Amino acid sequence: MARIRLLDERTANQIAAGEVVERPASVVKELVENALDAQAKRIVVEVSGGGRELVRVTDDGIGMVPEDARLALQRHATSKIRTAEDLNAITTLGFRGEALPSIAAVSQFELITRPHDQLAGYRILAEGGQIVAEGEHGCPAGTRVTVRDLFFNVPARLKYLKTNATEMAQIGDILTRLALANPGVAFRFHSGPAQVFATPGTGDLMGAVTALLGREVGKELIPVDYRNDAAQVRGFVGRPAIARAGRTHQYFFVNRRAVRTIAARYALEEAYAHLLPGGRY
Repeated sequence: MARIRLLDERTANQIAAGEVVERPASVVKELVENALDAQAKRIVVEVSGGGRELVRVTDDGIGMVPEDARLALQRHATSKIRTAEDLNAITTLGFRGEALPSIAAVSQFELITRPHDQLAGYRILAEGGQIVAEGEHGCPAGTRVTVRDLFFNVPARLKYLKTNATEMAQIGDILTRLALANPGVAFRFHSGPAQVFATPGTGDLMGAVTALLGREVGKELIPVDYRNDAAQVRGFVGRPAIARAGRTHQYFFVNRRAVRTIAARYALEEAYAHLLPGGRY
């Protein structure tokens, strides 16, 4: 008897979800990056229960026609590449086309979307990756994705989630990095009824920094703007007065993408070596 068999679509989607959706913060990251790729200028993120109960991301981006909305819930469907050659010139934050189907596979999922040139929007409801309802829906232009009961059908994954406070901290860190990388986009982040932060979206990096890290931090920052034939480095460095006991407020970006880079961190700390005592960053 043959030992090798094709997995059914539901099982394959849950495995893909395990690669893409590790925790609620992964859901937020994927959905917000989709919104940014859709040219959104305003993004609202609402979370409750540390993201287990609810993650909702609303944007004013280009939206999708019904055909695209349905395709977006299929694996390997993407608007961002066409051929393997396109991989050498990626300018979007994502391209694999697995975020929405992977998230939908492990949640109660709702997608509402409308292009700016359409009178009616479209709504798709899915449970555990299966579409259970769809049809026309009145809504503003843009896209709203609502994710409820994350991992409701994969209880083993729920065991590995931390406390609500820890999961919220992870979400907040990811949103802070995305907002700093995109000062021209107005972000609003809500935890339950409380607003955690809001950025102005004017394109002014200092405005975003002040909204996210506070005016006292902003006052102690020095602008950096250096360029040569190969690259440009710009941003802010802090005066020693606001040094901290950890590296949690070091943020590095390459082409608007947040990165964790030992090389850049080492360069920064070498520059400060004679300005700060040991254990301060």
